Amino acid sequence: MKRTARAFWIGPPGHGEIRDVVLPDPAEDEVLVRSLWSGVSRGTETLVFRGGVPENQHATMRAPFQEGDFPGPVKYGYLNVGVVEEGPAALLGRTVFCLYPHQTRYVVPASAVTPVPDSVPAGRAVLAGTVETAVNALWDAAPLVGDRIAVVGGGMVGCSVAALLGRFPGVRVQLVDADPTRAKIAEALGVGFALPADALGDCDLVVHASATEQGLTRALELLTAEGTVLELSWYGDRKVSLPLGEAFHSRRLVIRSSQVGTVSPARANRSYADRLALALDLLADPALDALVTGESDFEELPDLLPRLASGEIPALCHRVRYTDIG
Repeated sequence: MKRTARAFWIGPPGHGEIRDVVLPDPAEDEVLVRSLWSGVSRGTETLVFRGGVPENQHATMRAPFQEGDFPGPVKYGYLNVGVVEEGPAALLGRTVFCLYPHQTRYVVPASAVTPVPDSVPAGRAVLAGTVETAVNALWDAAPLVGDRIAVVGGGMVGCSVAALLGRFPGVRVQLVDADPTRAKIAEALGVGFALPADALGDCDLVVHASATEQGLTRALELLTAEGTVLELSWYGDRKVSLPLGEAFHSRRLVIRSSQVGTVSPARANRSYADRLALALDLLADPALDALVTGESDFEELPDLLPRLASGEIPALCHRVRYTDIG
């Protein structure tokens, strides 16, 4: 009898469904993983759910184990934590992280999973992909001791960056967001908070992660002369207008993009596996639990995604819970 699992698929944009899928028997160098948790990153995943991936970015934005094509039907996701039920002895029974979509069980190459350290609870490990993005961003940004830094945009990525920056000695870190409730998350992460109008200026570095035109404009305003905005936002198919005719040239400001799909050239000697392992080690900090702002059962995903995409549920990382099904 063939083994089956259940997977969440986006059909037409804005609609999701759970489908039965047939699992292959794992080969000698593969593992069968039973999902414990997965995470929904409200930024990228809800943009995919809405069908907002530009046609010229369809190949670039493919997730490692995506099935189907944009705009849909497509099986998309990349924050999965499970336990290895079959595979090499060194991995059997281990809790692992994998860049896999929302699915009850799955078979992947053993090289595609990363063991979760004993110091990191499985439920927190769903944040590994986002913390990995933050690690890569800080490799790109190269902050220095004593820098004045703002992180504009208190979403999942912005909060992860702020949390890591808060560990740098002598650095002034302020999380900037239009939502005043983000102040509690900033406090839990050990960094300052301000609404956009009240943010501290003269910043050496501003990390922008709000994916809004207003946020990027404010990020430029907060810089000191010759300062840098590190742009982490992905705007999908939206156009952005900026005031580059004002003080942008005279103050010699810089806008630089950072994207997790490439290991930062500043750490070219590190592999993707090295970067992910580091992110998992950093998740030993319980303060990062503040980034998990909701939890639902796997079967609720078709009803959950529209509510996340509309903003009805103002989540950072929404965690998906699996029971032993499929």
